[in-house]
Amino acid sequence: MDAPHPLAVALSGSSDAALRAEAEACAERWGLPLLLRRPKAPLQGLLVHARVLVVFGENAVSLWDRLDHVSGGPGLAALRLKEIAKGRAEDPLQRIGELALGERVLDATLGFAQDARVAARLVGPGGAVLGVESSMPLAVLAEASLRREGSAIEVRHADSGEVLRGMPAASVDVVLFDPMFGRALAAQPGFEMLRRLANPSPLKAEVLAEARRVARRAVLVKAARYTPMLRSLGLRHEHASRSAPVVWARVPAAGGG
Repeated sequence: MDAPHPLAVALSGSSDAALRAEAEACAERWGLPLLLRRPKAPLQGLLVHARVLVVFGENAVSLWDRLDHVSGGPGLAALRLKEIAKGRAEDPLQRIGELALGERVLDATLGFAQDARVAARLVGPGGAVLGVESSMPLAVLAEASLRREGSAIEVRHADSGEVLRGMPAASVDVVLFDPMFGRALAAQPGFEMLRRLANPSPLKAEVLAEARRVARRAVLVKAARYTPMLRSLGLRHEHASRSAPVVWARVPAAGGG
């Protein structure tokens, strides 16, 4: 038996022609195999042929492995977007990042693209958000989900350090980092799957320095509360309520933004 593919595209139980065309287009864009299953055969049976599946369903695009599956939808970002729509300015990307209409944002650790979705809402159609993700499964899931939503967020599968080194100084307004947390947060669906598939490398000082060079205004770094990650980089988080499970540090751009 051939070795399983690292990643493949598949369909849910639907035989809808448009859904199949969507899956085929994704497989072609990313150079991935499209796996089809026999009628009524369980989806898990395809995991013999691929270690991870990007599955196109009628309601969502999802990511599957042998242990779990998770939807690529907006997740907790949906709640944040509702608060913004109500005119409340308490989201960290507003309060700390001060993102404004027309700005350009680089999300250097895209993951499930939750922060990127919020950033895109804040910068509006006149702005731009680029999401960089080093994990191929997460990049494909994010790109397929955002494309289905009609989002203009650009997704790139690459190492964020390499991307930053190739960018001109002050070429975006804000750079975001959300390094992999060591422990799950309450109400964070799909965390264990994220931890299995995401790049576990901590944020390095030299990558942070490149981000400060590329940013015009600031670099924002998210961390789980009571973890040493920010301190190891010489950063202090901005004021947050004692109940906040995550905190943010704002680092000025190298040009003094």
